[in-house]
Amino acid sequence: MNHPTRREHDLLGERQVPADAYWGIHSLRALENYPITGKPIGSYSDLVKALALVKLAAAHANFELGDLDEPRYQAIAAACREIVGGHFHDQFVVDVIQGGAGTSTNMNANEVIANRALELMGRAKGDYEALHPINHVNMSQSTNDVYPTALRVAACFGIQGLLLAMAELRQAFAAKAEEFADILKIGRTQLQDAVPMTLGQEFSTYAVMLGEDEQRLAEAMALIREVNLGATAIGTGINTDLDYAKMAVAHLSSLSGLALEAAPNLVEATQDTGAFVQLSGVLKRVAAKLSKTCNDLRLLSSGPQGGFNEINLPERAAGSSIMPGKVNPIIPEVVNQIAFEVIGNDVTITMASEGGQLQLNAFEPVIGHSLFKSIEHLQAACRTLARNCVAGITANRELLAERAHKSAGLATALNPYIGYENATKVARESLKSGRSVAELVLEMGLLDAATLEAILRPEVLTAPRRRR
Repeated sequence: MNHPTRREHDLLGERQVPADAYWGIHSLRALENYPITGKPIGSYSDLVKALALVKLAAAHANFELGDLDEPRYQAIAAACREIVGGHFHDQFVVDVIQGGAGTSTNMNANEVIANRALELMGRAKGDYEALHPINHVNMSQSTNDVYPTALRVAACFGIQGLLLAMAELRQAFAAKAEEFADILKIGRTQLQDAVPMTLGQEFSTYAVMLGEDEQRLAEAMALIREVNLGATAIGTGINTDLDYAKMAVAHLSSLSGLALEAAPNLVEATQDTGAFVQLSGVLKRVAAKLSKTCNDLRLLSSGPQGGFNEINLPERAAGSSIMPGKVNPIIPEVVNQIAFEVIGNDVTITMASEGGQLQLNAFEPVIGHSLFKSIEHLQAACRTLARNCVAGITANRELLAERAHKSAGLATALNPYIGYENATKVARESLKSGRSVAELVLEMGLLDAATLEAILRPEVLTAPRRRR
């Protein structure tokens, strides 16, 4: 079937664009040039909203400076607000990975906003003499300040969501730490039995680690809030009013609800992507610690007969097509895989940042794509781990108590009372014979029953105390 089209032109010539499309010729060429991931920029809603907010802030500043007339300003502002509200995201069709330092993304935004604004003015799409994507929507702007600023705003939105997801997971671990506070078990170093602790202490460490990473993430976001809007091509602010940059950043800060700051040196800010590297490094830290936590959960729940079998993870799915009754730790496993991906994304971001040249880094599209993947997937990982795993974990109390009672690791607690050599003898004999440490200490006459009972109380075994 033949679909209606409209004719548009650019410096390379004329092309037919679908008549009902809000995007135009520049987006059409990008569709043809970048069949890379199959993932359009519209799939990153935070980025689309950020682009619309940047365009809205620019329109505000240009109108107040007298460079943009009121009818065009009102139409552009209304179109931008609709996009911020979630409309027309399907019209952001350019692939997330592209050449041109994000120019195709910026042009896609300019075209969608312009054509929607034209509709609101009662005109046809493509009537660019009335309102032009570059002359009006892109006024006082360049891709080189619009795109990095939008990436930063979108990253801040994403971090806010990730912080909420991390807090949910931290609270889930904290609740389990409280629930398991009275369960004595044997800790391990290098996978070998160590000294007693409580299962609550073990789970509390996961909550504390997440809390620390929430702080580091909030610190990284402070660097991301510095933007180069108003820099235009290379940071000199060419083609802008003297007051434009300050006004545009102030409007963007108010519109986004973010405490944005204008970079003190726009030439430096236009070429420097160090803040993205810093943020990615923190995301890698979150990923590494989440993965370690999931390694622990898989070990502690291993078995049930041939492994540690200290805790039970919720049964979420059948584990095998051939082994009846098998249930696998699928939620920790999927979080592990997300962590591996995030660590790989960090390498991509690092290399893309290093690859910048002179006054611009042309590789910000892959930086943005990698960052958004890491943020979105970590957010999903935290939520599924909290809701589909941690919330339903139970402890094998009887087994833990039996192992703690029999463990040769209890001999360590007796060092101050019977000496290292005697404690070593007791530990070795316990391992050899299978008899408990307490039984052997009494048999050897090293301590009396009352003293031994006082020493081996759970609250004494799992915390420092004054002996005098």
